[in-house]
Order: sequence, then structure tokens, then C-alpha cells
Amino acid sequence: MNFLRNYLDKQKPKFDKGGKFQKLHSVFTGFESFLFVPNRTTVSGCNIRDAVDLKRTMIIVVVALIPALLFGMYNVGYQHFNAIGALAETGFWQLFFYGFLKVLPIIIVSYVVGLAIEFAGAQIRGHEINEGFLVSGLLIPMIMPVTAPLWMVALSTAFAVIIGKEIFGGTGMNIWNPALLARAFFFFSYPSKISGDDVWIASDTADAISQATPLAQMSQGQEITYSISDMFWGFIPGSIGETSTFCILLGAVILLATGVASWKTMLSVCVGGLVMGWAFSGISGVPAYEQLLMGGFAFGAVFMATDPVTSAQTETGKYIYGFLIGAMAVIIRCINPGYPEGMMLAILLMNTFAPLIDWCVVQNNIKRRLKRANAVVK
Repeated sequence: MNFLRNYLDKQKPKFDKGGKFQKLHSVFTGFESFLFVPNRTTVSGCNIRDAVDLKRTMIIVVVALIPALLFGMYNVGYQHFNAIGALAETGFWQLFFYGFLKVLPIIIVSYVVGLAIEFAGAQIRGHEINEGFLVSGLLIPMIMPVTAPLWMVALSTAFAVIIGKEIFGGTGMNIWNPALLARAFFFFSYPSKISGDDVWIASDTADAISQATPLAQMSQGQEITYSISDMFWGFIPGSIGETSTFCILLGAVILLATGVASWKTMLSVCVGGLVMGWAFSGISGVPAYEQLLMGGFAFGAVFMATDPVTSAQTETGKYIYGFLIGAMAVIIRCINPGYPEGMMLAILLMNTFAPLIDWCVVQNNIKRRLKRANAVVK
């Protein structure tokens, strides 16, 4: 690596102000910071920096997503061959590589479009390139149906990066989760491509049988035909990375062990979902705990609600924020049959109110301390 470090040091003056390639300064620093720990310090404000910078935080989240992504690829193949009645004679690797070839183009489109906009935005503003899209670029494909047309994925990604991040100032300044914003744009712009039974099965044959997701069956008042085991392990139709609760829990262990995500938020999301699931069990006909296994509930609780930028920052606020997400998700599922998956809207709604929650918590702390101070003076 010393050779690469020395080479970059020799090329750096060409990209600095007055150099031959000064217009590409942001691109150069972006690649340099991706390869090596930056030696630059904060130039404004009062900040505490440690060895865990933004790049390493994002890499940890990407690593935590890998189990759900790999299983999602396998499940794409599993659902396809199960739908055409050829599952029994199909081996593991055939199932996996079928899904891999279906999912890979979606990932490539997401990263190419998103990073191109990030690089262009950094160049135009003369800012450094942030590593935030390393995670968003992987989250977007994982919350899409495998049959999503690539041009729609590209358009949704562009909307999320431009409207959800760049106009607010880039990574760390956005008020909504960019990946969920991409899904929301996709859903409201092209609902037929993300709703119904046909979109969850990748099929190249005309005789494939469409399969409803557990949430679709619940919303239609049907008996859920999938076992608890299938829903926990992930052998159900759904978005690419959202089906396996087990693999999502593996990711949660990584995030919690490294201190990247808040256990308070994760726990309170689940508690909110269980409380509302119990309250609405008579309407939905589904036990409360099954709400946590269906759709994107687990994925949203672990990877979306815990986003450090768009979630509540105060410790008490995290409990309130998470509980309301879980409760709202189940309420939307149960009272709106036309939109059985409520996790996306619940998180985006609470992203909007997260600053208000923090403000209320801080003001309450100030009032309590003032009362305590007045009592001591008296």
C-alpha cells in the first residue's frame, strides 16, 4: 500500500488549486479518502473525531446488510423455481446464481446513478465527496421488487439523491431517509410495478404462478398460508432484502456490537409494533408477533429507523421515535387494505417529526432542571 500512497501523494498537486486537474479535486479526494484514512481535520465548529469516521461507519452498515442481501439473492431463485414447479430438482447454487443475476443489475444501476449525481454535485459546489451513498446505494435495491424495471430504479435513485439529499446540502443534512424516499417515489409513480402478486416473482416463463405476500393475504382478509418458520427464515415473496428476519437479526447484531445503531430505537420499534399488533389483532386476524415477521418491519426497524441522520438524537427521544414508528406501521397496515406495507410511510413520517421529538425532550429536561435549581435556591 506504500506504493499506492506515494503515487497518490505525487499526483495530489495536479488536483489542488492551480493544478492541471483542479476541477476534479473533489473526485480525487473522494477516491483518496475511500482508500486511506484522511489526514485532514475539522475546519469549523467544535467537533470530536475518533478512529471511526464516516467511511468506516458506512462500511460496517454495508457488512451488516450482506447476510440479508445474499439470502435475498437465493430467495429470488427459490421463489422463481417454486413458482414454475421445478424447485425439487434445482440445486442450491442454481437458485443462488439465478437470483444473483437478477439482483446484480439493480445494484449496479443504483450505484452508478447515485454516485454519478453525488460526484457531479460535489464538483459543482466544490465540496468533498461523502461516503453516505455507500449504504443508500445498497439499501435501495434491497427494498425493491426484483422485477422492478431498471430505468424506474434509476429514476427513483436520482430523485432520492437530488431531492432527498443534495438540495439539503448532502450527507448528514437530509431530513428523510434517501432509500425510503426512492421507494416512496417508485411506489407513488409506478404503483403497478411494486404492488400486486406478480411483481415479487422473477420469471422468464409464461407458466409461472404468481404468489401473494403474507401482507397481501392479511390485507385481503385471507388466511396466511405461510408458516412462522418460512416467514422467520425468509422463504416468502417480497422485496429483495426484506424477507429473512433471521438474516436481518444477524445484521442487527453487527450494528449493535459495533455501536453503529441504537438498541433503544430497535427495541422501541418492536414494542410499538407488538402493542398495536395486539390492539388490532381482532381486525387483522393476525397475532401481534407475526406483524414483526411480515413485510419490511424487521428490515425497517434495524436498518432504516436507526439511521443516525434522520432519527431522533436524544436518548429519550429514541424510545418515543421508535415506538411511534412501530405503532404507525401496524396501524397503516390494518386500516388501509390498499397499502398493506406501512413501514415505509411510518418511518418517513417520523423522520419529519424527529426534530420536534428531540426539541420536546430537551425542553422538558430544561424545565425539570430549572425546577430543581429553584428548589435548591429556596
